[in-house]
Order: sequence, then C-alpha cells, then structure tokens
Amino acid sequence: MDTMTPVARRFGLATFALLATCAFLAGCTTTGPDIRANPTEARREINASADATLSRLYQTAPGSEEIISRARGVLIFPDVNKISFIVGGEHGDGVLRVHGRPTGYYTISGGSIGYQAGAQSKAVVLVFMTPEALDRFQASNGWTVGADATVAVASFGATGRIDSASVNKPVVEFVLNNAGLMAGVSLQGTKITPIRAG
Repeated sequence: MDTMTPVARRFGLATFALLATCAFLAGCTTTGPDIRANPTEARREINASADATLSRLYQTAPGSEEIISRARGVLIFPDVNKISFIVGGEHGDGVLRVHGRPTGYYTISGGSIGYQAGAQSKAVVLVFMTPEALDRFQASNGWTVGADATVAVASFGATGRIDSASVNKPVVEFVLNNAGLMAGVSLQGTKITPIRAG
C-alpha cells in the first residue's frame, strides 16, 4: 500500500527528475572530443560542423550568405545543447572565423530559472558587421550578450528575405533548430568565453 502523501510523491518525482537532468548534462560534457584534452581533433570536428551549419543557414534564410560575406567576423556554435527541468542550462563550443579562416574557439553558456521541461539542441550564428564590434569581442576575456553588446535578431520581410533594417546593426544573430530558423529567440544574458586549449 502506498503511504506517501501527494506532496511527498511530487517532491520525490521532482528530485528524481532533477538528478536525472544533472546526470544527463554531465554525460553530455563527455561526448565528443574535448577541445582542451585533444584540441586538434576537436577543432576539426567543430569546423566541419560549422561548415554544415552555415550551409543550412544559407538554404533556410535567403540573403544570409550575402550578409555573412560582408561581415567582419562570424562566430558559429553548431551544437548548443539545452536541457531543463525547473533549472535550465545550455552549453556549446564554437569557432570564430575572420575572412573565412578560424581565429579562435569559444564556449557559449547560459541558464534560466522557471518551470520548464525538455531537451533541445540549436545552432547559434553571431555575425559581426563592424570592425569595432569584432575588435571589442576579440579583446574580451568573457563577453555577455546584452551587457557587453546588444545583439540584433535577424528578421524577415514579406518576400521571405532578410529585412535589411534588422541586419544594419553591429552584431546580428541567427538561431536554428532542426525545423529551421527560429524567430524571436533572445540570447540575452548568454556568456561567451574563449577556450584556452593546450
């Protein structure tokens, strides 16, 4: 016979789910090559994934290839994993390219508090349109969206092409998931930090 009260049962289920979430996150950090332990292999994998992400962006967002060709730098996070149950968090590794060449590797992380559940993955592309914006980013040891720079979300006009007004900003973001481009996603408070690989 079950002697647990409804409150105790809910607390037990919530605790179990939170522990399972933590275990899953811990497991996620061990999959794939570790850029700090095996930098050559990890960089190769990040760059291959970044190429695939840009190809998908160009197919999904008409006009994006032209914008990126004019950019001073492009920061690509091909696989940002997010999992949440009450407390949410996300993490991913990416590459900064200037004139098409990799110049540094970075990690993106963020968190949120609230009643939420589920796991999801997305790709994040940040486009630096001015030399000043790129210089400020590269000179930082840690860069927070909203605090260190305002990031504009690319939007689309009636023709389905990117609205030029939305990309006439120093830094522009694109966020994609498996279904395509995600509209209205804010990266406010997200932290981006350079990876110091050995």
